Amino acid sequence: MSAPARTPKPPYYAVIFTSMRNDGDNDYQQAAERMLELASRQPGFLGFETAREHIGISVSYWASEEAIKAWKSNIEHLAAQQRGQQKWYRWYRVRVCRVEREYGS
Repeated sequence: MSAPARTPKPPYYAVIFTSMRNDGDNDYQQAAERMLELASRQPGFLGFETAREHIGISVSYWASEEAIKAWKSNIEHLAAQQRGQQKWYRWYRVRVCRVEREYGS
């Protein structure tokens, strides 16, 4: 189990990626690791959390909408998005949210 992302004081942004995978790995794990490596080097990247059982939920945290747009247009990320649509996911949803407050222990 990994630790939760260490986010700054709000506001900041969260991109929630919810998905159901197709059967088989189809090089998914390697690509997912590469995407996290690339995203973590993007200006404005704040952190990442993920969980997968039947449905997968991954949340990346960003300093601004501009940072999210820059990540979405990253050439390797665009190629991974296409592979995802073609062979990794039965379905997916992307939600972009502004985090106004957070609390917890």
